[in-house]
Parts: sequence; structure tokens; C-alpha cells
Amino acid sequence: MNNPFISMYIVKITNDRVELYNERGCYQRTILGSNAVYADIDTTQTRIVITLTNGRVELYNERGCYQRTIYNGNATQARWAGNDIAVYSGSCVELYSDRGCYIRRI
Repeated sequence: MNNPFISMYIVKITNDRVELYNERGCYQRTILGSNAVYADIDTTQTRIVITLTNGRVELYNERGCYQRTIYNGNATQARWAGNDIAVYSGSCVELYSDRGCYIRRI
């Protein structure tokens, strides 16, 4: 990285836990302790969207603080799509705002 003040985070799922690592691979903190299937961090490196084993999608900040539930259904994964969140469930993809508001089906 050119700017030494910008740090990049890596999100890793280990034994259903979501863990945050820095760009050198050093462990930083656990974001969620159990039931995680998929996790994705946004481009600002400040928000993490996590898909749980029960199909729910939740939003956390980089410190591990729960922000809100985005989707409460049968999600298989959720990813950042710009500032919005694309939730994959079955054969469809639905777009939600980072506030949890439904936008549209893709």
C-alpha cells in the first residue's frame, strides 16, 4: 500500500466464527462468535455483512458491534454491491440498502 495510514482488513470464517485480520495476516478480533456461513467487508473497510446459518443477514461494524438485521429469510450469502447489499436466496438476488430497506429484485 502506498499510504501507510490506510489499513486493509481481511475477513475470514473459521469454525463458524467471523474473524478480522490486518493486511499482514495478524489476527485483530472476532466479529461474530458462531453460526456464520459467509462474510463480506465493504470498500471503506468499516462495515461487515454476515450471513448466518439460519439464513439471516446481519450488519456489523469493524469493531464487532452489531448494527442491524438486513434480511430475515433464507439467504445463502450476502455481498456488498457498492453501498447496497445483494442478498442471494434460492435462485433470486434481492438488493437492500445498508439500512435494511428493500430496493429491488435483480
